[in-house]
Amino acid sequence: MSASAPPLPAAVLTSTPPPQIPTRSAQLYWLNVPPRGHLGDVRPLPPGNRVWQASPMPTPAADRARYDRATAHLDAPLAVVDMEAFEDNARDLVRRAGGKPIRVASKSVRCRALLEAVLAMDGFAGIMGFTLAESLWLARAGFDDVLLAYPSADRSGFAELACDPKPAASVTVMVDDPAQLDLVDASRAGGREEIRVCLELDTSLRMLGGRIRIGALRSPLRTAEQVAELASAVVRRPGFRLVGLMAYEGHIAGVGDAVPGRPVYSRAIRLMQATARRELAVRRAEVVAAVRSVADLEFVNGGGTGSVQHTAAEDAVTEIAAGSGLYQPRLFDNYTSYRARPAALFAQPVVRRPGVGVVTVLGGGYPASGAAGAHRLPVPHLPEGLRYDPQEGPGEVQTPLLGSAADDLLIGDKVWFRHAKAGELCERFDSLHLIEGDRVRESVPTYRGEGRTFL
Repeated sequence: MSASAPPLPAAVLTSTPPPQIPTRSAQLYWLNVPPRGHLGDVRPLPPGNRVWQASPMPTPAADRARYDRATAHLDAPLAVVDMEAFEDNARDLVRRAGGKPIRVASKSVRCRALLEAVLAMDGFAGIMGFTLAESLWLARAGFDDVLLAYPSADRSGFAELACDPKPAASVTVMVDDPAQLDLVDASRAGGREEIRVCLELDTSLRMLGGRIRIGALRSPLRTAEQVAELASAVVRRPGFRLVGLMAYEGHIAGVGDAVPGRPVYSRAIRLMQATARRELAVRRAEVVAAVRSVADLEFVNGGGTGSVQHTAAEDAVTEIAAGSGLYQPRLFDNYTSYRARPAALFAQPVVRRPGVGVVTVLGGGYPASGAAGAHRLPVPHLPEGLRYDPQEGPGEVQTPLLGSAADDLLIGDKVWFRHAKAGELCERFDSLHLIEGDRVRESVPTYRGEGRTFL
């Protein structure tokens, strides 16, 4: 670095780093991991172990060296998927599901090639989509079992669905209100294909007579009577066929219970989730029994990456939904129930060295959706020891990074980041470079790379 480079203000150089997520150590993993692409034996861990873990965790330095070698011929910004980690994570999900099939949440992947890859593995069956346009696109691409996990108001999409037997046989739409059935009928444009329907159950935990509510604001259907009433309405209505029930427990599956530096909060989350699991298991069984008295169901879907083994233990559930655990983004680090390997990363190039202990990379301001906060920001991952400038954070066009590790970085070097969420990373990049060992096996388009931006 030039001796004439002006020093940064002391307040910036001495900023206290935020608590770091501890490095995952290699412990509690199964032996004799089969070759990639094969799930092999799915034996449970020995009794007494609380944490499921995909495989031994490589050291961060080894990962960084491997990613740098594999992408040496590529200019950053770029995004990669470590296929060894991706496949290890897939095997771990299957082990935790205990023999029940896993429906892959496409919003957490957003890459057709990787959806095809994971569905080719034993233990996975079907896709959980997020818009009707995406579901139709996937059905036309050959995916023959797509559950649209959210209600839609896409009238042109419903017209296409009602007029074409191929997607009508492959796509199941979500309903939690009779008005949604009215919208479908009003959109048919003469199409007479039968529409496959799934109902959604509200999974939120309610206490003190409903004055306290924990969980996502999703379906208005909460009781067995409410769900059975709508089920009967679907069965009676021409042009629709009730095939499934879904209950996504986001407050259990999507909330970490071991947050670094927050022991009291973490204990409270564990208590809440244990209470919610017990309440939901009883209520879900009652709802499933009530709906099955009205119609034969092809599937009952539940779960999420953070609660796979708990939901799979319920007899009423026939399949599990998961997706984020394949890429293992930052928000899914802090769980006591499982550990997985970061598989999806993005790299930004060092373009400036403003002073001692500081580098600036191009871009990087890719926050995740949800309630705003520092936990929604990408995290500088490799090399270790970098942190954001608290006055700037990750920027739209450039991002300063602080820490002693900055002094070892040169102009053009790559800094590797992890996104806070899974599939949203793919909205920033046209392609994913699939790393195997220390080489790029192939580069595949994301949804964005195929010209698809569904939301």
